[in-house]
Amino acid sequence: MNKLIAIEPENPINPQFPVRASKVHTKVDYNSIIKKAWEGYDDSKTIKEIVDISAMVSTNHVFRITFTDDDIVIAKLSYFGHYEHFKEDHRIIHSLSNNLLYPFENLLAKSLLKNNRVYIYRYKQGKTDAWVVFYNPTRILDRLPRRLENHHIIKLGQQVGKFHKACSRVKNVLPKSSKTLRTDIAALQYQLEVNEKNFGSAMQVDFLKYHCDLFFKNRSNYNMKSFEIIPVFIDWNIGNFSVTPNLELYSRWDYDWFRMSYRVLDFYFFSRVVSDAGDRTVFSYYINTMNEDRFILFLKEYHKVNPLTAGEIRFLKEAYRFFILNYVIKDGKYFFNEQYATKLQSEAFEIYLPSVDRDFDAERIIEELGLG
Repeated sequence: MNKLIAIEPENPINPQFPVRASKVHTKVDYNSIIKKAWEGYDDSKTIKEIVDISAMVSTNHVFRITFTDDDIVIAKLSYFGHYEHFKEDHRIIHSLSNNLLYPFENLLAKSLLKNNRVYIYRYKQGKTDAWVVFYNPTRILDRLPRRLENHHIIKLGQQVGKFHKACSRVKNVLPKSSKTLRTDIAALQYQLEVNEKNFGSAMQVDFLKYHCDLFFKNRSNYNMKSFEIIPVFIDWNIGNFSVTPNLELYSRWDYDWFRMSYRVLDFYFFSRVVSDAGDRTVFSYYINTMNEDRFILFLKEYHKVNPLTAGEIRFLKEAYRFFILNYVIKDGKYFFNEQYATKLQSEAFEIYLPSVDRDFDAERIIEELGLG
């Protein structure tokens, strides 16, 4: 039987120059902001209850709102990143959700509209700059198990291949995006110059600069001009999508890292979904899940449906490097709660970044896929 789930949608992301990243420095009355946001949307409906249903891993907050007539909507409140990017991403996602064709026409959660545009409320007071978007609750069917069996991995690879093809077909009718991998890493380089003390010791700053330079240097090695730009959600985990009894993708929510970019940005997180360790409550971002036979099985099934290139496989390590530099180092202290930000950034210096050029074997995958 279908169930309703309160969802979280969409984005993070930073900046143009100079870099701006919002962070709330004072205690915030979230319920008050939610009520003001709803009054701006439709003050004829009265809120009965607001319940925080956030996962408590990130700084974003998700609320289930129940009205006096028992209708329910979901609110996402964010104060991370840049308002213009938040608005831009939600409008792209809404357009994507309305333009995807069967069998993915109902996959994505729908934003609430006002005057035919995604309604986004901006709250600015003192140092607080927060934004609210409303969503219809999305239906879920089955969750995949915490640790997948081979038949789950095979079907997931095929389904993701089909989903990426569906996203590719509608890419030309979506609103334009201002974010690219280049602008995000350039933004980090800028911060490393002007806010050096925020990134640790001089040695750590030099280490980050080295990896930024490597990312730009290596980008030219993979024929990236041939890489297609499509909508990607990046953060895939067992808890943010559901499947049918036949293991077909049914619904997806939680869109914090959405962007228009290369499909391979999704693959690191799928390597975690299919990993032998399975879904974990306490997590780290090790690269070794992309070396597992289980991930190669996923890619083989994906490749049958939506063929990959050797250049894309070789670029997987740069997609991982980008993820660590951008989402863990540059934005981690704004996006993750303090406990996770500290843990993940420490591991980035000690484990993640040193492993990029040492531990990932692209040529083995290329051989297994028959590309090389």
